[in-house]
Amino acid sequence: MIVEVILDVPLERSFDYLCDDVVADDCGRCVRVPWGTGQKIGLIRAVKADSTHPQDRLKHVLEIWRHIPALTSSDWGLIEFASRYYHYPLGQTAMGILPPALRRIRGWSPRKTWQSSSMKNVAEPGLLQELNCAQAEILHNLRQSQGYTPHLLYGITGSGKTEIYLNWMDNLLEQGKQVLLLVPEINLTPQFEARLTRRWPTLFWVSLHSGISDTERAHRWLAAQRGEALLVLGTRLAVFTPMPNLGLIIVDEEHDSSFKQQEGLRYSARDLAIVRANRESIPILLGSATPSLESWLNARSGRYRLHRLTQRAVPLARLPAVYFTPVGQSLIWKEALQKTLMRGEQALVFINRRGYAPVLYCPACGWQAFCQRCSTRLVVHRQDQILRCHHCGIVKRLVRHCPECGSLHLETRGDGTQKVETHLKECFPEHRILRLDSDSLSRKGSWSVAYQQILDHEVDLLIGTQLVVKGHDFPDLSFVVVLNADQSLYSSDFRATERLLAQLIQVTGRAGRANLPGQVWIETDYPDHPVYQTLKNQEIEEYWEHELGVRQQTGWPPYSYLAILRAESCDRELLEGFMKQAGEQAHTLAMEGLMVYEPVPALLYRKAGQYRYQILVQADGRVALQEFLGCWRIALVRLKTGKRLRWVLEVDPIDC
Repeated sequence: MIVEVILDVPLERSFDYLCDDVVADDCGRCVRVPWGTGQKIGLIRAVKADSTHPQDRLKHVLEIWRHIPALTSSDWGLIEFASRYYHYPLGQTAMGILPPALRRIRGWSPRKTWQSSSMKNVAEPGLLQELNCAQAEILHNLRQSQGYTPHLLYGITGSGKTEIYLNWMDNLLEQGKQVLLLVPEINLTPQFEARLTRRWPTLFWVSLHSGISDTERAHRWLAAQRGEALLVLGTRLAVFTPMPNLGLIIVDEEHDSSFKQQEGLRYSARDLAIVRANRESIPILLGSATPSLESWLNARSGRYRLHRLTQRAVPLARLPAVYFTPVGQSLIWKEALQKTLMRGEQALVFINRRGYAPVLYCPACGWQAFCQRCSTRLVVHRQDQILRCHHCGIVKRLVRHCPECGSLHLETRGDGTQKVETHLKECFPEHRILRLDSDSLSRKGSWSVAYQQILDHEVDLLIGTQLVVKGHDFPDLSFVVVLNADQSLYSSDFRATERLLAQLIQVTGRAGRANLPGQVWIETDYPDHPVYQTLKNQEIEEYWEHELGVRQQTGWPPYSYLAILRAESCDRELLEGFMKQAGEQAHTLAMEGLMVYEPVPALLYRKAGQYRYQILVQADGRVALQEFLGCWRIALVRLKTGKRLRWVLEVDPIDC
């Protein structure tokens, strides 16, 4: 017999191999096959009687891994859709969803027994929390869902969306159904894991994310594939996890850009979750305090069912009061912060920039510390006495004198978390301060330790980036400061104000979630800007309606559909020549209702030694865009670029 095998190679084709003992049920299984002078792991896509290639030229399959369950037709359906929609090779798409341990040449040996003897495939509720009237009404409506039904749960920060998730999950788990719960960040998993353990102390569930070892991840993935793990908590790649009895998908913080993969297969986990729910005819719940405009338009037009939570779950909790102060004038909010700390309450200072300072320069001659591989500056990390590029990762020793004029009087501009930490330790030496950013949380398990310290009130003042503001619940935190909030207002991205408002809502939502009244201070030179006034007056829905009107007038998403050709090369002339040809092809293939923009340098023109260009395509309809991209991709493949140039088509980009 002949087996058709797909491999992790950048080619739009499969490969035929001979196999003596293959059966039809082996479709979807992992196989080890010869490849050139070596070997590769692939997946059996089909079993057939003959091949278009002469059989004497075909090689034999070396091994079929029958100890690993095969991917089902449902699994293949989602993989093939992702490959088609995002215009990415099927082999790389399929192999990319497998845990790394299942892609190794040396094979995979599963343990005899992995799940704990205390774990069960039955949901036995533990700690329960009583719902308020608004939550109970929404839960009742959700439980009436039959088949594919997309829901959008819009609830203000602290309104108890998670408790609705758990109650609906409880109902499905009792029926023996599996549930997939997606979160945007690894740092959100410890909080959910703690709640799941309290809620179902004996239930067998697993979490899947990149912070788990390859071996452990494979065991958990296989437990879900066999139907043993009834609940999967995971980040974006978990959307592909095989689950034979899937009954519900929940996407928490559905607006978050972390659901969009930025390398390889550039998929949106939220969008694929919706596609998966539709294909498997099950309900899906999207939850957020700041829904994306795409989801809001779908809810307003009736494609999604909209549910609102407008009050905080804790009876006496209220949204915090919002105050504004000019950038650089911190005296007022420092006085308010001092009073908060003296009362024994916790506070958060938010600045979305890590490091000590983003600029090191010489005031004598104007020299600045730039990255030699990227078109950006090196960031000062004073605690480690280094200069680091946050794009390519290059590290240099912090210089003591100007390399141009020899001056010893180097200065920094701008603030980062380390600089803010140093300053606040001088202002509040008697209080315990904890910095939370990707530098301080780089070690495995560091966030779980920090989170517990905060809950145990071993910390008085937090200094953090966006890592600390996404969905976390700190009951004793009542005071928030947002430093230099105006940076996003200068962005050329049409989504900049939407993202700024979402970020500010999430940040301010950390304050006053329990019985303590909250207050938020925002540093801005434009307090009358619509974003800030919307936040202060809590006119969120009105702002979304206004922003939708602006998008409709300008023709930007969600009223149009985008794709970008991104290309990079260390050879600038080769890159520019390729982009010129690609642009000409695109203009030739473009149909009515589709706009092809001219090739332009990327916002970060040079990264890790690679020059970067892009071409934006805008279409009135999704079908027209997909037809165009299919033809354009074929034309692009025919352009001989060699190994010195890489390109990718990105559908539904989140930045352009």
